[in-house]
Amino acid sequence: MTVARQVAVLFLLMLGLTSGVAALSDRPRTRMLADDMAMLTITFSHGADRRGECRRLSQEELARLPPNMRRPVQCPRGRLPVLLELDLDGAPLLHASLPPTGLSGDGPSQVYRRFALPAGEHEIAVRLRDSRRETGFDHARTERVQLVPGQNLVIDFRPDSGFIVR
Repeated sequence: MTVARQVAVLFLLMLGLTSGVAALSDRPRTRMLADDMAMLTITFSHGADRRGECRRLSQEELARLPPNMRRPVQCPRGRLPVLLELDLDGAPLLHASLPPTGLSGDGPSQVYRRFALPAGEHEIAVRLRDSRRETGFDHARTERVQLVPGQNLVIDFRPDSGFIVR
């Protein structure tokens, strides 16, 4: 066999293998959602208030501390859990107490939850408590949304602007 013929056979063999891999890379087709469903995702990271009040140290207490640790105000490290509620069309969808992260419980609370919902019009109500209050919520938002099939509606939270639905 000549060199030209060997190169042609090798090219055809590689073309066949590449075509086979390309054809099978899209099989079997998988779907994350049914044709008439949409996705609701709630995700954020937020630090609640500290567990206790900060207090000002007296001059005697400051004098007993090493020089590199003399801060006039002492605050506890731990944070409160974040209470989160999510309602869909008036029915509870999520009720969670999100603990703070970190070894000392001083990091932000985090949530990432996804819900498959039927497409169409829905009323979404989301509430969050991040303070020491016993009842009620510090942040809330209610919104009427139109979900189209295959859509992923995301709910985020920013302390300065509240809940963001996009």
